[in-house]
Amino acid sequence: SSTLAYDREFLRTLPGLLMVTEIVLGLLVWTLIAGTEYFLYPAFGWVMFVAVFYWVLTVFFLIIYMTMTYTRIPQVPWTTVGLCFNGSAFILYLIAAIVDASSVTKELDSHNYNSWAASSFFAFVVTSCYAGNTYFSFISWRSRTLQ
Repeated sequence: SSTLAYDREFLRTLPGLLMVTEIVLGLLVWTLIAGTEYFLYPAFGWVMFVAVFYWVLTVFFLIIYMTMTYTRIPQVPWTTVGLCFNGSAFILYLIAAIVDASSVTKELDSHNYNSWAASSFFAFVVTSCYAGNTYFSFISWRSRTLQ
C-alpha cells in the first residue's frame, strides 16, 4: 500500500521514551547555548555542533521508527545503523558534555554562566540517554547477528 504505517506503540518502549527524552533535552542543550554569545568561545561551538547534529538525526530516526519506514527499506541493516548512530552519539555527546562543563566559568562571562551551566547538566543527561539507547541497540544487533 502507498500509505505509511504509524507505530504509536514505539513511544511506549524504553528506547522510544529515551529517544523522545534525547530530543527534548537535546533541544534544551542547544537552545541554552544558542541564547548566549557562545560564538566567542570555540568550545561552545563544538557543543553546539554535536547537539544540533544529533538532535536533527534523532528527530529523523524517530520519524523513521514512528512511520515504520524501516520496513519498506529492508536492504538497510537497521540494527547496525542504530548501533552506530547511538554509539557515536554517546561518544561525541560525552566529549561535548565534558567540554561544555569544563568551559563554564564565571570569569568568562557571568551573564551567560547560568545558561552554560544548565546546558552542561542537560548534556550529561542526554549523554546517559544515548548510552541507554546504545545498550538497547547493541542487544538488538547482537540478537540479529546470532540468528
